Amino acid sequence: MGKVENRHQDLDLSDDQVLDMYRTMLLARKIDQRMWLLNRAGKIPFVISCQGQEAAQVGASYALNRDKDYAAPYYRDLGVVLAFGMTTKELFLAAFAKADDPNSGGRQMPGHFGQKKNRILTGSSPVTTQLPHAVGVALAAKMEGEEIASFVTLGEGSSNQGDFHEGLNFAGVHKLPVITMVENNKYAISVPLERQVASKSVADRGVAYGMPGYQVDGNDPLEVYKVVKEAHERAMNGEGPTLVEAMTERLTAHSSDDNDKAYRDKEELEEMKKKDNLISFAQYLRDVGVLTEEKEEALNKELDDEINTATDEAENAPYAEPEHTLKYVYAEEGGE
Repeated sequence: MGKVENRHQDLDLSDDQVLDMYRTMLLARKIDQRMWLLNRAGKIPFVISCQGQEAAQVGASYALNRDKDYAAPYYRDLGVVLAFGMTTKELFLAAFAKADDPNSGGRQMPGHFGQKKNRILTGSSPVTTQLPHAVGVALAAKMEGEEIASFVTLGEGSSNQGDFHEGLNFAGVHKLPVITMVENNKYAISVPLERQVASKSVADRGVAYGMPGYQVDGNDPLEVYKVVKEAHERAMNGEGPTLVEAMTERLTAHSSDDNDKAYRDKEELEEMKKKDNLISFAQYLRDVGVLTEEKEEALNKELDDEINTATDEAENAPYAEPEHTLKYVYAEEGGE
């Protein structure tokens, strides 16, 4: 067997950086798996999964300036919000709908991320509404002369909504520093890609809005990192927005309320599992000597302990008081 090419060094990524990327991907997967178990045990009401899309989420996030840039994630983006600073405990507080949930104080279903201190823009239930918000942040940055970019994600089904057209058109006209990444998992709930998009790719739509569009292997975090890093450099150089289409796999049902076996056959599901981005990236790291057996064992134990502690603490945390039902909904007298 020949020597494996050390691709991350070609991208100026250190061994520690790619190991940290893998850690975030693995943490997202383990949190997601625990949430499914809690849902099936009747302890949390709903799960909408990141499994299969961690590479795109983490690869893109690590290409950004996570100390300054803004993220407008969509509901699957556990990898994005973890990379931007949300903690394991905070994610479980949201899953259990507890008072200290940073997203909404336990008032929104899971996946509606938002955290001011980490510059994560609040999401809402209608899909694609986050795209014009991200464009607005980019417009403000340009007006204020701030060297920041905004990063927004969505599914390919959402790329057919009006907000997608309006947001990208505005970003293109005004050459705004916004990076839009479509996580194309080939299903809008149960509707397959060929019944959603008539163009050859979602990336092809970029040229119509005056920006480059790139399709990339979303199962490879290094490929996503490379493309998003270049998009970020374009944004910082005043060259405007970029559209990225990351081709991914949705390894679970659309949500815990969906039965994907009704529209995906066993063979298709088995083929998808062979493309599991977590397995392939771990193998790459082993091949180049970054992930040793000892490091892998220690990392799994560390993350399992973190998740067990976070689950217990979140489950035992208090719910919001009934008299606080309207808190965060209406302005309070004397408040801001």
